[in-house]
Amino acid sequence: MGTSTTSTTTTTTTTTITTTNPSPPPQPPEQLLQTITNILISETNPLDRLTPYIHHLTPAFILSLLSTTNPLASRPQVLLSFFRWCQTHLPIFSHHPSLPLFALLKLLPNLFRFSKFSDAKSLLLSFIASDTRHELHRHLLHPPGHLPPPSKAFYDIAIGAYVQSGQRHLAHQIFKKMKKRRLRPKLLTCNTLINSLVNYPSSHSLALCREIFVDMGKLGVSPNVNTFNILIKGYCVEFKFKDALEILNQMGDFGCVPDNVTYNTILDSMCKKGRLNEARDLLLDMKNKGLFPNRYTYNILINGYCKMGLLKEAARVIGLMTDNKVLPDVWTYNMLIDGLCNEGRIDEAFRLRDEMEKLKVLPDVVTYNTLFNGCLKWRSSEEAFELLDVMSDKEVKKNAVTHNIMIKWFCKVGKIDEASNAIQKMEDDGFAPDSVTYNTLIDAYCKGGNLAQAFKMMDEMARRGLKMDDFTLNTILHTLCAEKRVDEAYLLLNNASKRGYILDCVSYGTLITGYFRDEKEDKALEVWDAMKEKDIIPSVATYNSVIGGLCKLGKTDKAIEKLNELVESGLFPDETTYNTIIHGYCWEGKVEQAFQFHNKMVESSFKPDVFTCNILLHGLCNEGMLERATKLFNMWISKGKDIDAVTYNTMISALCKGGRFEDAFNLVKEMEEKKLGPDDFTYNAVVSALNNAGMLKEAEEIMTKMAETGKLREQPAQIEMVEGAATCNDREHPDSGSAAYSEKINQLCSEERYKDAMTVFEEATEKGITMNKTTYFTLMNGLIKMRKSISIGAG
Repeated sequence: MGTSTTSTTTTTTTTTITTTNPSPPPQPPEQLLQTITNILISETNPLDRLTPYIHHLTPAFILSLLSTTNPLASRPQVLLSFFRWCQTHLPIFSHHPSLPLFALLKLLPNLFRFSKFSDAKSLLLSFIASDTRHELHRHLLHPPGHLPPPSKAFYDIAIGAYVQSGQRHLAHQIFKKMKKRRLRPKLLTCNTLINSLVNYPSSHSLALCREIFVDMGKLGVSPNVNTFNILIKGYCVEFKFKDALEILNQMGDFGCVPDNVTYNTILDSMCKKGRLNEARDLLLDMKNKGLFPNRYTYNILINGYCKMGLLKEAARVIGLMTDNKVLPDVWTYNMLIDGLCNEGRIDEAFRLRDEMEKLKVLPDVVTYNTLFNGCLKWRSSEEAFELLDVMSDKEVKKNAVTHNIMIKWFCKVGKIDEASNAIQKMEDDGFAPDSVTYNTLIDAYCKGGNLAQAFKMMDEMARRGLKMDDFTLNTILHTLCAEKRVDEAYLLLNNASKRGYILDCVSYGTLITGYFRDEKEDKALEVWDAMKEKDIIPSVATYNSVIGGLCKLGKTDKAIEKLNELVESGLFPDETTYNTIIHGYCWEGKVEQAFQFHNKMVESSFKPDVFTCNILLHGLCNEGMLERATKLFNMWISKGKDIDAVTYNTMISALCKGGRFEDAFNLVKEMEEKKLGPDDFTYNAVVSALNNAGMLKEAEEIMTKMAETGKLREQPAQIEMVEGAATCNDREHPDSGSAAYSEKINQLCSEERYKDAMTVFEEATEKGITMNKTTYFTLMNGLIKMRKSISIGAG
């Protein structure tokens, strides 16, 4: 009976403890350690049984239990479970200033000893996320003397964790600490760090990558193909082909053989930049090395040719694909459809889509987005929006790009309200507006002169956590240049560079165009030289900016030097390049040289267009070579080439000035039959010539006809009055309140108190006060300065 009673009492007591969790009586440290150890190694719910001991688990006890000298040191999984239990159940764990870090430092050596690297990294990621004061990072760089220094494994895992947490600059500092201690990192650690710098580039990323690569050699870490491929990608992202090819050639020195990824990375970048000659040479080198182009290689080349409008060459590559038993995929077709849409060949693009379906290569959202964009550009909007219904019928879901195409079109046709509604529809469909959406609106508002709304879009973009990228910056630069505030644009460009923006040839090209427009050749070429010094490779468009600027200043021979430089760099001149040079010669009255250049370029595959014809006709007529102009005009028509109203007006004006009114009237009639006019320019040219010839009656008849057809222009005085009124309406007249707010905002921004400036701006907006344009640009510049760049973080 006594035994039975004791047993019952024990059972009752246990039940009571489980229910009310009374704290057991205090135990000596050694006994408590043994008790907790026994609980943790028991098989039945050990963690639940720890609850009664919560108040006995002091920081000193926890650190003792997690240490490598504890009997549980050989059971890392048990210690890991205990650590995680402490994080969620012990209030002291979250309130104590140093316990979480020191507990982590006690646990990690055991995890490393038993190769529990995945668990260790998981703990580090969790800790780093809440470590706002960077205590762990400080410990890794400057460990206290009473603790053993971090191990190599600790550093390796920590670098990976900081990279994964997006804190690449802190990871790089840990790498430098390893170098200082002569600890050899794992190859994977080095590749991870370099890759993080390449994927999130800043103005100094490549220099850091190269530094890490050199340090790898000093520490005895041999690079592999992945290391070289990552470095090559970094150089290609910034279009530094010379450096990329140098890395490619160095691979053999380290016993590494380039693979398809190596070549495809460089080929892709070259094709994006239009350097197709160099791409062809590299493809040949690839084949000579025994590598066979794969589908991705062919698609890269097809994309490059399509982007340049060389669709026949793209078709030849597809022929090579099929000859080598590599079948085109949806990406291949999408690129060809994009190339056709860019040239306005919409019917052919649709036929290609139908061909895809027959070959069981199903068109995707990219296919339909491309066709949708093409229809909006070349066809009616009704046809374009009908295509969205086809998408739904085919169960192809719209994506963010579909909505952005819509918004861009609304902005292009001036329907800003519809664009705003489209953004709401975009959000209703589950897509948040992205940088492209906001950049499109910012661009539209800037072009419309609504700088206040453009700034609001920039501010909203920042509030949503979207990075103001180079497109945003280039839009503001373009607007400043259009406002003839090129020096301000230049300051903004330099400031953006210091803030970590990766400036491109568009940024510099915008300023070059602006300075040439202001006839500041020296400043334009200074910007050109600065771009080249930064190893930013000019595009064809950038060269065209310089060539056009020089030609307008009457320095066509100097422009020819830039054309030669363009060709030597491996780029293909386009129609704009050739037409600009031809126009330059005609502008200088050197019509013979213009024709010589034209003929030479035709031999080099240049296809003259209607702009070429108009430039040459204008040049001949200006120099009084009417017969030669007539001959060129008739030859152009006989070959079935396109002409426009400008072509006819040029000839009609010249014939009238030459007194050949009958021929001029015949062209007016022909122009009317082709539905190309006549327009007010045509009538004014004829009337002016008739007046000068004293043929007032004929001039009056023409004037009457103009009035009947609604083409009679207002008198110059009336025009001046209207323009003057418009100018007055558009001009800003800030009242005293506006001036006061503007002055205050400008003052705060000069002191870099941008948040305070924003508060003042919001106050002014609530009162309905309009700022002047300078203030809006000051605020925009402030938003760019507030951007958190890697360079600032690294400091």
